[in-house]
Amino acid sequence: MIAPRYNVPGLERGLRMLQLFDRSRKVLSAAEMARALQIPRSTAFRIAQTLEHLGFLVRENEAYRVGPAVLRLGFEYIASLEFSELARPIVERLRDDTGFSAQLVIRDGRDVVVVLKAAAQSAFASNVNVGTRMPAHATILGRVLLTGTDGRALAALYPAASLPKVSAKSPRTLAELKRLVNEDRARGFAVSESFFEQGISAVAAPVRDGTGHVVAAISITAQRPTLDPAELRERLVKQVLHAASDLSHQLNYRPAEAAA
Repeated sequence: MIAPRYNVPGLERGLRMLQLFDRSRKVLSAAEMARALQIPRSTAFRIAQTLEHLGFLVRENEAYRVGPAVLRLGFEYIASLEFSELARPIVERLRDDTGFSAQLVIRDGRDVVVVLKAAAQSAFASNVNVGTRMPAHATILGRVLLTGTDGRALAALYPAASLPKVSAKSPRTLAELKRLVNEDRARGFAVSESFFEQGISAVAAPVRDGTGHVVAAISITAQRPTLDPAELRERLVKQVLHAASDLSHQLNYRPAEAAA
């Protein structure tokens, strides 16, 4: 294929470097990338360093893997074209089935951002709308999104040992946040009862894409301090998990394939 007249070789090499990564090649060294692109190792190393600085690659010992900036670009592309349309009926159905407001959120650094909301038909006027940002460490929505990160990435995201106090129940240390995230990951969902805001309860579950990455979280929010009785809590958890699974399936998530 003939290169365009105004082709930028350095940019092309950087993009081709990112294209080297796939399910079978999750981690590559600079030498391996140099051989694949047929460029000098020093050139590959400089390109990789630049991509690392921008968040598109993450260093892993002497090699690299794809960084969160790639995921962010991919997710924004999906959101701009079809993701919102795929999610909207699922979020609205969750609202209708539960009778509570339903939301879809993504993570942007240390914040969660509401990208879709289906408000319940009630007198309760929530101050959470599309575009609202909340601290990830202090909400179950954020914790569910953080289940997609490992301990090293979590420590890089929160380099200080102490965390900002947002509510009486929000974790104050990185160690406490790690414990909560690990529990949420093992459970597969999270329940909040007056955790972030007094008198407000919520249930959240992760949404995964075709590679198994956590790309969003789906939740319901109720104006009540607890989700008692237990039967109500169990029903809401099942409904939120079903909605998250439905949307993950729409995004081509297949557990067996992602694990492989």
